[in-house]
Amino acid sequence: MIDFDGTAEMLALPFVQSALVAGLVLGLLAGLLGPLAVGRGMSFAVHGTSELTFAGAAAALLFAGAGGVSYGALAAAVAGAVLFGLFGLRERERDSAIGVVLSFGLGLGVLFLALYPGRAANKFGLLIGQIVGVDRSDLGVLIGCGIAVVLVFAAAYRPLLFATFDPAMAAARGVPVRALSVMFAVLIGITTALGVQIVGALLVLALMITPAAAASRVSANPLVVTALAVLFAEVSVLGGIVLSLGPGLPISPYVTSIAFLIYLGCRLIGALRTPGVPPSTTTSQKLAL
Repeated sequence: MIDFDGTAEMLALPFVQSALVAGLVLGLLAGLLGPLAVGRGMSFAVHGTSELTFAGAAAALLFAGAGGVSYGALAAAVAGAVLFGLFGLRERERDSAIGVVLSFGLGLGVLFLALYPGRAANKFGLLIGQIVGVDRSDLGVLIGCGIAVVLVFAAAYRPLLFATFDPAMAAARGVPVRALSVMFAVLIGITTALGVQIVGALLVLALMITPAAAASRVSANPLVVTALAVLFAEVSVLGGIVLSLGPGLPISPYVTSIAFLIYLGCRLIGALRTPGVPPSTTTSQKLAL
């Protein structure tokens, strides 16, 4: 059962409020970028980026302490995005390139955590998130990066949409497909890095991909899909934070459970509305226009 009185008391605590603001920003970014990530077939890339982000955060924790985790995660995320852009832009090379980088990042992250002599909670938090992992300085970095991601995404949205669902035609029309791919990978990397301290490196994929996958099951309109993805991501992350307060458990199981239930509901709705027609295919066709 949910302890409503205890939850209400905890909602007044500064660190909980910081976590809620961080979740609000992260849900917005995940919802905006998720549909294009799904359309580009980048689910595995998001997972690979999260492993590199984990390595960067673990390195920062070892060499700079808990205060440097956000910066280490961001640096590793950008480096990973550039690596994916250089080695894996061609579809036939993408999975193998991501797999190589992913395993390298995971190995480094485990090594850094093994060498870290501090609290075990800090190590555990990088993997599955923790509500006390977001302080005021982290919140400032997160909001600043979030504003930058939204501005860049808004400026490049139309060519990104075109290049996502019809790259050959986009290239023929003079759209810089390669540069946009690298730029979008960097945006994904930054958002993934921001999610590590909230939902953890292992489960940030659920927040980046599941809401977008759910939204694509119930609509073929790109704007509706994006709006629904933002809504689903916000419900998942904010709901997960609130539900985790009473039992004092990690946030990530609640976030992933809510997102999964939303996905199942949307999949059922999509099946009832368009029996026999995969909604994701219809979405891709309309987004390419």
